[in-house]
Amino acid sequence: MKSQTQKNKIVVILGPTASGKSELAVRLARQMAGEIISADSRQVYKGLDIGSGKITKKEMQGIKHHCIDIVSPKKVFTALDFKKCAEKAIKDIISRGKTPIICGGTGFYISAITGGINIPKVKPDWKLRKRLERKTTEELFKMLKKLNPERARNIDRHNPRRLIRAIEIAKMKPSAISHQPSEAESRKLKAESYTLIGIKLPEKELKRRIEKRINKMLKLGLIKETKKLRDSGLSWKRLYELGFEYKYPAMLLRGEITKNEMLKRMIIENRQYAKRQMTWFKKFMPKTRWIRGCKESNPGLFFWREKFYH
Repeated sequence: MKSQTQKNKIVVILGPTASGKSELAVRLARQMAGEIISADSRQVYKGLDIGSGKITKKEMQGIKHHCIDIVSPKKVFTALDFKKCAEKAIKDIISRGKTPIICGGTGFYISAITGGINIPKVKPDWKLRKRLERKTTEELFKMLKKLNPERARNIDRHNPRRLIRAIEIAKMKPSAISHQPSEAESRKLKAESYTLIGIKLPEKELKRRIEKRINKMLKLGLIKETKKLRDSGLSWKRLYELGFEYKYPAMLLRGEITKNEMLKRMIIENRQYAKRQMTWFKKFMPKTRWIRGCKESNPGLFFWREKFYH
């Protein structure tokens, strides 16, 4: 039986897109009587299966997953929403004597739950949003860079929804921000023990995996999934906001690009995104223990496993 300290241990599996995070998380969950909390900004949405790389029932191998398939893509799910979902799941998992394993590549989500950043409760400014929605993503990024250079360095500069929200927060006066971490929250954060494991691959291997992943998505029917989402009532604008894997198939469906252009842009943008992910992890999660890949024979994984159990 695990001691109280071991039961309170929370594992975080992070890394860039296509690095094999889900596979490693499931393997560890099976070995450690764990349950997985998805930290992916799109896997929370119902119907975003192929394009988000959502883990299948078969791949779960019977391991319970939390914060996945919980909201309609017509709604906006924020980092604060994720924080609430993850905290609830952590409490539930620990109460049953199991190990919470947070797995994902959305650095902002992981930072929100591990305490790397604080998320202010800023109410939506609808007038500001309406004005900002008329601007291009390039114009939005320039605005954010001027208001908050640090946030601009780590944001997805091609995602208008995130850019608008970041500008909204940056423009808000400190006195109008309703949430600051309380002393009780700070004590709670210090009491919880997070073990961060990152998967790091050689650049050439990561590029190969990204290309393989995108080609697999297209083979599985990504374009049909995008059309189905559009037919269900999602606007083209909303599809663009849901990431490269939906933006470019949507542009193809609208006749704005060719299939070859779509594939090329998806690969390039995913590579760039992987670099931004690593920048975020290095900046906000410096205590991450990095391993190369997730093979069972990996000595780094064995080292970490011994450290965790002892």
